[in-house]
Amino acid sequence: MFRNMKLIFTVIAVVFSINIGISQFGYGLTASNNLYHYYQNPSDGTGESTSAGNALLNLGVGPKIWVGAESFSISLEAQATIGLTGFSVKDYKGLGTASFPIMAKFNFGGLSALDKEGKFGWSIGAGIQYTKTELYYLSNNFEANGGTRNLFKNYVGQVGYGFGMSGFSAHGFVRYGYDPDNKSKAFSIGIQYDFNLRKLKEISDPESEL
Repeated sequence: MFRNMKLIFTVIAVVFSINIGISQFGYGLTASNNLYHYYQNPSDGTGESTSAGNALLNLGVGPKIWVGAESFSISLEAQATIGLTGFSVKDYKGLGTASFPIMAKFNFGGLSALDKEGKFGWSIGAGIQYTKTELYYLSNNFEANGGTRNLFKNYVGQVGYGFGMSGFSAHGFVRYGYDPDNKSKAFSIGIQYDFNLRKLKEISDPESEL
């Protein structure tokens, strides 16, 4: 886990160091609402369902940083997302899902988060997501048999399209993850909101220095 995270941060640090001298820099928050997500745990050999899904009540938030220009930026973000009512329809074991995507993205047009003008734009990114299903209200049978769900890892890719201006953007996204070693999967479709706090403050108070 830590080795994979270290690799991602090393790559991003190198890219940022190349661009930082000639680029704008921003920091802020990203939030999301997964309209639907589906997670498949690694096989446990029991023959029981390893999947869980949820719609609408999936909320995520986390930090985000950008470096780039008005029409293009590179960003690094991490989120913690909870699905309050996620469960397995085929084989109920408990409620709740949690995911922790850590991603680097290339952002174009309005999704650069560094432009004052309103524009449409798109993004593409990749990273690692850690996921857990069945967080609480475990079924009696599942709990009595020692059932448990651990965090599992997926390598994820994401594409998004939306509108942004003055340090804020809203865009739809699709994210898919897979781990060839344990055959686990993760799929999410939803809406993401980015807030470049530095750019937002510059616009509201041009004389401010951050």
